Amino acid sequence: MSVITVEDAKAHMNVTTDADDDLIAGKIGAAEAWIGKFVGSALDDAEAFPDGTPEPIREATRQLVAYWYEQREAVLIGITADEVPFGVVDLLNPFREWVF
Repeated sequence: MSVITVEDAKAHMNVTTDADDDLIAGKIGAAEAWIGKFVGSALDDAEAFPDGTPEPIREATRQLVAYWYEQREAVLIGITADEVPFGVVDLLNPFREWVF
């Protein structure tokens, strides 16, 4: 089960059509997988998040989906590009399981 819905992502991105719903759903899945690996546990893990997925993680998911929706290419020319948008890592760091 996703931590955000397609409708939630569309509201965040101000997308009003249904044309890209499947694309957005795919980006939600990819963002949740990326975030799960970053923090060290699945976002629907009841043991890691007994009170449900924290809002900062949900917000990071929205931001990452929006970024990947707008930046669909791996290479951009003429502008600065980042792997993840500014602030996503800051939202996720408090939930990260550090293993050395």
